[in-house]
Amino acid sequence: MPRLSRVLLRDEALAAIRASIVRGDLAPGQVIKDAELASTLGLSVAPVRSALSRLVDEGLVESKPQSHTRVTPVRPKDVRDAVVVVRAMHEIAAREAASRLTDDDLATMRDANQRFADAVSTGDVDAALSADDELHGVLLARCENAAVRATVERFTPLIRRLERQRFGAPHGQDSIALHEALVDTCRTEPELAVAVTTTIWSTLLEELDETVEATAPDETRTPPAPEEPA
Repeated sequence: MPRLSRVLLRDEALAAIRASIVRGDLAPGQVIKDAELASTLGLSVAPVRSALSRLVDEGLVESKPQSHTRVTPVRPKDVRDAVVVVRAMHEIAAREAASRLTDDDLATMRDANQRFADAVSTGDVDAALSADDELHGVLLARCENAAVRATVERFTPLIRRLERQRFGAPHGQDSIALHEALVDTCRTEPELAVAVTTTIWSTLLEELDETVEATAPDETRTPPAPEEPA
């Protein structure tokens, strides 16, 4: 991670640590020592501890008193729960924003989708995520609902590690056509735009369900009870 100036506040530390977790620089399950992390970032320990506390709330870090602080392992069930909530918020945004979209808004969304397509084709996951955020961000802004935006901001980081894998894989191409359909229907057919939004996030849910199904035997199995002495 890049070193940060000491004049930056907790929010900058939060953004840097969150990004490192999402990118995998701080790997799932990796133990975090706040003093070492602060040194790496060029900060005092206080803003780093504050940032880590926020990341605990977001589900990206877990902390056990007198034990350890570590990057939360990727648990498909937890990610799935977050996707369900985020999907609902984006459905609200699509429905509420439809009547408020301008020609410039639609042009911004189309441009974002073109950059998304270019990024997916070259395997530039960071650029793909940025373009995807910009496209959906138009609807989030135009829906004028602070609670919707806050909820999306709260739960999206938990989903992002999975999205990085998805946009780096060939089936990331599927999102391009869905984005086009979303832009085409937003202003003229709001309910169809909501349905397209549902499809976008449900596709991610389907992939998660497959992952949960594949990992459930290991993650949910109850350990066998110890044998009684003979």
